[in-house]
Amino acid sequence: MSLISRLSPAALRILALLAVLAIVVIFFAAQIEGYLNGRLFNRISSSVAIMALIATGQTLVILTRNIDLSVGSMVGFTAFATGSIITNNPDLNPLLLVLYAAAVGTAFGMVNGALVAYARVPSIIVTLATMALCRSFLVEYSDAKSITTSGLPAWLTDFPNLPVFSIGAMEFRAGFTASLVVVILVHLCLTQLRPARALFAVGSNPEAADMAGIDAKRVVFAAFALSGLMAGLAGFMFLARFGTITVVAGLGFELKSVASSVVGGVNIFGGSGSVIGAFLGAILVDLLETSLVRWAVISEFWREAVLGALILLAVATDTLLSRRLTRLRAKKSKGDAK
Repeated sequence: MSLISRLSPAALRILALLAVLAIVVIFFAAQIEGYLNGRLFNRISSSVAIMALIATGQTLVILTRNIDLSVGSMVGFTAFATGSIITNNPDLNPLLLVLYAAAVGTAFGMVNGALVAYARVPSIIVTLATMALCRSFLVEYSDAKSITTSGLPAWLTDFPNLPVFSIGAMEFRAGFTASLVVVILVHLCLTQLRPARALFAVGSNPEAADMAGIDAKRVVFAAFALSGLMAGLAGFMFLARFGTITVVAGLGFELKSVASSVVGGVNIFGGSGSVIGAFLGAILVDLLETSLVRWAVISEFWREAVLGALILLAVATDTLLSRRLTRLRAKKSKGDAK
C-alpha cells in the first residue's frame, strides 16, 4: 500500500494500461490461433501511427477542459487537399508537402481556438459545427472525385511501410517511428518546458492560473492550434498509408481519439494526463478492434459498443483511482503529522 501511495497518478495509469494490454494479448492469444506473430505488431503499429498523432492533439485540448470533435474532418480534408497538391505537382519537395499538411490542419485548429478561447463558445458546440463545416468543405472541394494511389508519387506511398529497424519479425516502420518521435517530443515539452505546463494549470484551475499570471485564453487557443497541427500531420500519414482518399476519409476518428486519450488516463475534466498514456490508449483501442475482427465469437457490429464501454470504464476507473489516491495521501499526511 505504501508503494502505491508513493507512485504518481500518471505512473499508476501507465502501469495499469500496460497490465491491461498484457491481459488483452494473453486473452486473445488463447482464443485465436496464430494470434501472436510479427504481422500483428506490424498491422497495429501501422494503424496507430495515424491515431497516435490525433490522440496527442486531442490530449492537449482535453488537458485544458475542452474537447475537439472536428479532428476526423480535419484529417479527411487535409488528406484530400494534400493529395490534390501532390497529384498536380508530383515533383514537389516532400518537406514542403508535410509543411502544407501541417499548415492546413493548424489553420482549422486556430479557427476552433479563436472561437473557444476568445468568443467563449463552448468547445463541444464549436467543434461540432466545424466538424460539419469541414466535412462540407471536403465534399465541395472534392467535386465528387477521389484521390487515387496511381496519381501519387512512389516515395509517398512507400513511406509508411519503409523499414527503419526490426526486432525479430517485428518491423519498426517509418510511419510508426515518425509518430513515436512526435509523441516523445510532445511528452518532453509537457514535462520539461514551463510554457507547456500551463496547459495543466489552466485545466486544473483556470481562476488560479489567471491569478498566477497565465493567459488562459492564449493557452486554450494554442492547444486547439496544436490539435489542428497534429490532425494535419495525421492527414498526411493517412494519405501516405491508404492512397485512395474519398469524402468519408477520417470519419469516426473523433470517437477513437477521445477514447484513446481517456483510456490512456487523460482526465476528461482536464488538468491531468499524459501523451504517453494517450499513445498506449491508442494501441489498446486498435488492439481490441483488430482482435475483435478476428475473433469469430463476437459480431463486428459490437466493436463500437465495446469502444463506448471502454470509455465509460476508463472514466469510472480514473475517478475511483483519483479518489483512492486522495484518501491514501490524506491518511499518510495525518500519519506524518502525528
